[in-house]
Amino acid sequence: MKNRVKGFLEARNLSAYQFIKDTGIAPATGYKLAKKPEYLPSIRVLEVICDTYKVQPGDIVEWVGE
Repeated sequence: MKNRVKGFLEARNLSAYQFIKDTGIAPATGYKLAKKPEYLPSIRVLEVICDTYKVQPGDIVEWVGE
């Protein structure tokens, strides 16, 4: 699995800083998600992101085969 946050933010013209402000997640977590596709959010963080932006979990994380 990998996170799709970088593309998600780019598609919405959001900075990592704005993403962190909007969601209220820890800055370290927000920046890791925005910069490292291999960093996966916890279920709680994923839920907060989905609730904030009204998106499905599949918009934030995706399955990638080996």
